[in-house]
Amino acid sequence: MTDIDIDSLEPTNNPDEKRFEIRIGNEVAMIEYLLQGRNITMHHTEVPPAFEGKGIAAKLARYALDWAKAEGYKVNPLCPYVKSYVMRHPEYQDNAWGF
Repeated sequence: MTDIDIDSLEPTNNPDEKRFEIRIGNEVAMIEYLLQGRNITMHHTEVPPAFEGKGIAAKLARYALDWAKAEGYKVNPLCPYVKSYVMRHPEYQDNAWGF
């Protein structure tokens, strides 16, 4: 099941697990985070190997960054993927540390 319709995938926030996630069958793609006051540190992104390179991490990053901004959190993009996403998308730089 490596052919997927990226538009049909729905990211969610799973606060119990402290991660944003997309479920694909029995697999989970995720961005793990920590909340500290009004700051959110996004520290790890993971996509199951069978689904890498299909835009899932980008969809998760966009969702996570939009969520953080809407909820009033300042983003610490500790995860290299999230940091590179913010670098490529200036619309998120005003809400992230170090930009």
